[in-house]
Amino acid sequence: MTAASEPARPRRSDATRAAILQAARDRFAAEGYERATIRAIAADARIDPSMVMRYYGNKEGLFAAAAEFDLRLPDLTAVPPGRLGEVLIRHFLSRWEGDETLAALLRAASTNPGAAERMRDIFADQITAAVAAFGTDPATAAQRAGLVAAQTLGLAFTRYIVQLPPMVTMTTEELIAWVAPTLQRYLTEVPEN
Repeated sequence: MTAASEPARPRRSDATRAAILQAARDRFAAEGYERATIRAIAADARIDPSMVMRYYGNKEGLFAAAAEFDLRLPDLTAVPPGRLGEVLIRHFLSRWEGDETLAALLRAASTNPGAAERMRDIFADQITAAVAAFGTDPATAAQRAGLVAAQTLGLAFTRYIVQLPPMVTMTTEELIAWVAPTLQRYLTEVPEN
């Protein structure tokens, strides 16, 4: 076999990056964003902490690269059309309250471009697919999904990151009563030009 016909061997940096990402995923899952440290992740990957910083810049950049989030959106085709807003906001509140990694990603996205890109991808891809699936006009699916994302991310930011008192003290049912009609309008109404 000639060198040209041999399969390319992975570069050492690729293996190092993969080891770092796997260690970060494991550590973030086990300890959460706040308690996980670069030193612990580097130790798990059996590398020097400076290598983590070299490849990912800081903890936020590493978290954004390691983040694998499935919003686990419900199948909107099975939801009665008049309940879409309620089902979505109930789902989002459940996800935000049950998974600290989403709050960590939102916190990181507010200051780190890589985390912001990751958050945009997650919400744009997953929400747009869910909105398109229930039969909305394909020409407006991305816009509708963007409005849903803006509403839910704004709610999450004020409730879980900034902890704005009125948002924190409202019960889940009160939030659903306030926000569901807005999401419903974004999902089903035709805007007037």
